[in-house]
Amino acid sequence: MKIVQVEYIGSYHREDLCPKDGLPEFAFIGRSNVGKSSLINNLIHRKDLARVSKEPGKTQSLNYYLVDQNWYIVDLPGYGYARTSQSNRENWIKMIHYYLKNRQTLVTAFVLLDSRHTLQKIDREFMEWCAKNGVPFCIIYTKADKMSGLALQQNLKGIETEMLKEWDSMPTTFVSSAETGVGKEDILSFIEKLMKNF
Repeated sequence: MKIVQVEYIGSYHREDLCPKDGLPEFAFIGRSNVGKSSLINNLIHRKDLARVSKEPGKTQSLNYYLVDQNWYIVDLPGYGYARTSQSNRENWIKMIHYYLKNRQTLVTAFVLLDSRHTLQKIDREFMEWCAKNGVPFCIIYTKADKMSGLALQQNLKGIETEMLKEWDSMPTTFVSSAETGVGKEDILSFIEKLMKNF
């Protein structure tokens, strides 16, 4: 897939305020500081359209990016740590859950996991919530350039082993690096394939 034009459309605090043009949407979510904004910028060939921050919790709404007038990337707030109140975090979770459960034009959610870490409890719980609520999702492992090939494969195998203790099969997974571009074409090709069936 070749991306020509990307436009920031807006940020919304409720699902009912989001665009109503019926275009397919692909949501990106993960723990705070998992590398979400960097990955999005890499996918759309931009350096800073999605704001990258060293401080977790900067994304606080549903951020919409229109790609080639044809589909949306939706940047969701990270779950987990953020320098904000408990009530704010609870409101974000409610907003995220409502969006994922009710958005008719959502094709799939990409759940981002840091490839350097073992499976975190908060990631496991979020993916279990998606499965129980019928939310289609895939996994993107981020920051793959930060580990050697063997260490990376061992860690990903460990995550898969943990998940398959509770799951019958793994969701579709991708290994990515915003620094090197690894995984970019695979992810875009997958999006293109899903759009044909939308």
